[in-house]
Amino acid sequence: MAKRGAGLQEPLQPDEALAAVVGDKPIPRPQVVKKLWEYIKANNLQDEKNKRVIIADEKLKPVFNGKKQVDMFEMTKLVSGHLKKIE
Repeated sequence: MAKRGAGLQEPLQPDEALAAVVGDKPIPRPQVVKKLWEYIKANNLQDEKNKRVIIADEKLKPVFNGKKQVDMFEMTKLVSGHLKKIE
C-alpha cells in the first residue's frame, strides 16, 4: 500500500514560465510554493494593505496567465497548470 501523502513529495517538472521563477529541475509541489513565496517576498510583490494579494511582475505574469494580480489561493491553483508529472 502506498504511503499517504507520498504524492505531495513527487517531483514535478515546471514549464518554461514557472521555471523562470523556481528553476528548471523537477521539484515537489510544496517546494515550488516555498520558492514562489521566497521570490514574492524578496521582490516585495505583496499588496501593502492585503498581504494575500500577489502583484505580478514580468516573471510572474506568465505563471498567473497574464493577470496583474491574484490572491494566494488562486496562485496555487494557477501554478498547478504549469507543473507536469514526470513520466
